Amino acid sequence: MKLTRPILAMALGAGASLGTLGLAAQAGAVSPGHALFLETGGSGANKILTYQRSGDGSISYVGATFTRGQGAIAVGATADPLGSQNGLVLADNNKVLLAVNAGSNTITVFSVNGTSLHRTEVISSGGLFPASIAVRGSNVAVLNSGGAGSVAEFTLTNGTLTAKAGQVRSLGLSNTTPPGFVTGPGQVGFSPDGTHLIVAAKHSIDAFEVFSVSGNGVLGTTPVRTSSQVPVPFAFSFDAAGHLVDVEAGNSSLSTYTVNSDGSLSAIGTVSDGAKALCWLAGSQGFWFGSNAGSGTVSSFSENSSGAPSLLSATAATTHPGSTDESVSPDGKTLYVESGGTGAIDAFSIGSTGTLSPIETIWNLPVASEGIAAS
Repeated sequence: MKLTRPILAMALGAGASLGTLGLAAQAGAVSPGHALFLETGGSGANKILTYQRSGDGSISYVGATFTRGQGAIAVGATADPLGSQNGLVLADNNKVLLAVNAGSNTITVFSVNGTSLHRTEVISSGGLFPASIAVRGSNVAVLNSGGAGSVAEFTLTNGTLTAKAGQVRSLGLSNTTPPGFVTGPGQVGFSPDGTHLIVAAKHSIDAFEVFSVSGNGVLGTTPVRTSSQVPVPFAFSFDAAGHLVDVEAGNSSLSTYTVNSDGSLSAIGTVSDGAKALCWLAGSQGFWFGSNAGSGTVSSFSENSSGAPSLLSATAATTHPGSTDESVSPDGKTLYVESGGTGAIDAFSIGSTGTLSPIETIWNLPVASEGIAAS
């Protein structure tokens, strides 16, 4: 396993792209236009760190860009300051990068050209403590996890994000600002067909809140609530059949659901990995990989034809204490795991049977960083 150590002082002090620093991995050719973006999060000025991805999955540091927004830390958070997934997302065929600024209640929009970022706007998130972003076509939803919690809808057109009038919906939660790490909602996401917007509300209600979405993107007035199979529903995605796949931290489980037309969810199955704090999720080639922040491991899962999950390996890979956000490369061959508890990124190649093989570890990142996206 190769270790690369970027110069953190330069990373945190730069205002715009610094250019490639000559730290490229020696194995594998550089892939023009392929990048890995990391959001520093935490308190103080928010930044995006940019890495160039090579053909073998290794990465080399490029530079740092300020979001012109402030980070923040949820109450009780350690490794992941926002307690969420998808605080940093790519949109419009990887031509736009959207980042939450939880401390200033804003969203930063960047245009993307390979590893080059150009900040185009900073706008209000429509609520308090934005923590997660969902994108489907031109529709963008932001989860604000502070206070009662809310979702706000936006339109993304030609790289410009515009708030939709009258499209902020309360989640009706009892929380604080900043929210509690365990009680603040964890993620927002559109169903694959775009007819529902789903929020994992974590331990505040141990349930999902699902809003209907009309053909022109108008949200239903009130959400439908469905209790999770296991407490603390945290992060989720969807399988090829449209089932909701969620990691639930209560006993470190992966659970699956059918999303019904009325917005309710029907449980399919659940399985525990026996680890600690399974909170983040990424999928590739029909396999699912979950980060166990308390164990410093990644677990792997699969599903049968009905969507019922099964555990492949409780320790598919070893990372570092405080492993958090994950991102899979667009070709599905590389998994990147952020360890906010120790300031590292681990890269793994994904085998055809769901195995993970270590590529490298990048050290000296900010501790308690949050948000990762690969193009």
